[in-house]
Formats: sequence, structure tokens, C-alpha cells
Amino acid sequence: MIIKNPEFKISAVSPKQYPNDGLPQIVLVGKSNVGKSSFINTMVNRKKLARTSSEPGKTRQINFYSMDNKFYFVDLPGYGYSKMSKEEQVRVGRFIEEYLSKCQNIALIIFLIDIRHSPTENDRLMYNYVINANKPCIIIANKADKIAVTKVDAQVKALQDELNPLKDFTFLPFSAERRIYSEKVWEEIEKFI
Repeated sequence: MIIKNPEFKISAVSPKQYPNDGLPQIVLVGKSNVGKSSFINTMVNRKKLARTSSEPGKTRQINFYSMDNKFYFVDLPGYGYSKMSKEEQVRVGRFIEEYLSKCQNIALIIFLIDIRHSPTENDRLMYNYVINANKPCIIIANKADKIAVTKVDAQVKALQDELNPLKDFTFLPFSAERRIYSEKVWEEIEKFI
């Protein structure tokens, strides 16, 4: 899929701020610094649509990016960032939960994990939350450029065996650096928009 005119629409912290145009929303969840913003930029072939930061935990709002007015990529704040105060973690957690439970336009959840590491406790909590949300989901094993190309498939399989032994979710590798996995990810996303 080629997106010609991706644009940042709004940052939201409550339902009254969500776009209400009925377009499908593709939601990105994952821990801080797993590469959600880089994922968006790579998928739409832009360098700076979604702001990336060298400081994890920078996103504190829900960011909506319109894709040619056909659907949204929705970037949720990352979890597991220790420098965020407990109070702020609770506040951010609350509006993420509110979004995931109240938004009627979620078409797909894309759950990003780091291909190099076993899922963290926070990853497992989010995974369980996604299962309980009962929404379609694919798992993206990001940062595939950080391991040898010959090990990517085996590592994706190992992560699926560990996190999703039922194998009822699709697991795909991804790399913002290499840009070689985007087509397969678009094929999955297109099933839901």
C-alpha cells in the first residue's frame, strides 16, 4: 500500500478528543522505545511524520495520524518507562485503558515487541489485556536489523512459542532500518481496513 498524504491529526487524552469520522483505527501498543513512531514513519515512507525521540517515554498522549483520510494509525504512549512518575504512569494508563475499551473504531491492534528479548512482564500484561479486549491483533517483532538475517525467522517463532503458544495471532518481523518487511505488514493491515 502506498500512502500519499499521511498527516498528524490530533493528540488526545479523552474520548471527546478522538476523531469521530468513523474511519478504522489501527492501534500501536508496546513498551517505550520499542519503535512505534519509527514503525509509522517506515510504513508511510516519511522521516518525521511521527516524532521519534532518543528519550523513551516521551509520548504522553494518544496521537492520531490520518492515512489519506482512509484510516488512522493511532500511537499509544509506551509502557514500562521508569522515569515517568507513578502518578503520571497511572494517569497515562487510565486514558490508554479508556481508549481501548471505549473507542468503537479500533479495527486492529498492532502489538510491537523487541525481537531480541523475551517478552517482559509488562509485555505479558499488555498481551493479556489485548486478548481480553477481544480485538483483532498482530504482533510485530521489531528491530529485526539488530540480529542476523538468518536468525530472524527462528527468533520470531521462538517469541510466538513463548507468548502465543496457541498460534492464533500473526507474528511478523519488522525493521525500520532495513525496510524489507513492510510489504508483508501492509498485507496484514489491509485485511482490516
